[in-house]
Amino acid sequence: MIERAPKAPRILCAGIAVQDIVMRVEHFPAAGTKVAASEFIITGGGCAANAAVAIARLDGRVAFAGPLGGSEDQISERIISDLVKEGVDCSGVARVDRGTASVSLILLDATGEKTIATRRGVNLGDTLPKNPDRLVADVDAVLADNRFPQFVMEVCQAAKKRKVPIVIDLDQATTVRDPLLALGTHVVSSAEALHGTTGLKDYGAGLKKLAEHIPGFLAITDGPHGVYWLEGGSLRHMPAFKVKAIDSLGAGDAFHGGFTLALAEGRGLPDMLRFASATAALKCMKFGGAAGAPMRSEVEAFLKRNS
Repeated sequence: MIERAPKAPRILCAGIAVQDIVMRVEHFPAAGTKVAASEFIITGGGCAANAAVAIARLDGRVAFAGPLGGSEDQISERIISDLVKEGVDCSGVARVDRGTASVSLILLDATGEKTIATRRGVNLGDTLPKNPDRLVADVDAVLADNRFPQFVMEVCQAAKKRKVPIVIDLDQATTVRDPLLALGTHVVSSAEALHGTTGLKDYGAGLKKLAEHIPGFLAITDGPHGVYWLEGGSLRHMPAFKVKAIDSLGAGDAFHGGFTLALAEGRGLPDMLRFASATAALKCMKFGGAAGAPMRSEVEAFLKRNS
């Protein structure tokens, strides 16, 4: 297990963890055809779990909390083992007897674009954290995806009582009145989820519709097009770093991880966004989903080169 600096911020990542089976191909196969894979890896996945790995590699102290299958589910056993090896505290994982973790099969083409098929987990959706107050007792920030809303709702409510920052990864379309979103001090959405939640394709209009119900910071990430956010009611934009992307899987999660850690470190907004964007850009340059998340030294060197 990797040791972290004792003064580094402690982040709790709450939500989903899955196992990803990833293959790299030159192009996606047409129906009824075969293609050869040039690379292959079995690695951890899931928004919150991926973000936890990113934070650990960025030298943050990090814990993961979310529902997984019981000891008889070998997929869940591997997910936890891999997270612990990265230095992630998994004591907040809720093990569910007769539950199973999700598994995703992912093909990446030569441009880094992905096609995903997922076998959803079983018996995990109604799971609640055993002691949410204890989970957030010593954290400097919480990052929660919305894949297990009942579980993360209780975690975020406990964090709100402590008045710590709460970053919501809006990864799955919901409604603008979703009470989970209202708990976030910061809500960072994917383009797909913003469109699905608001019904609007225009980023400014979509974020402003969210702002009618959500008082916190609102932003959207759009891969190679960068990040957009509302500031004083106006839409702002920061371009993405230009890199040769070979694997976009987990890039958004790396962004969320970098953003939350930078927030907990007390950085200003432009610095937070640049740090998160650099983390995501470097992730895209490596094959392997979350396994390609960069180390902090790589991010700092990249930012220095691109200052």
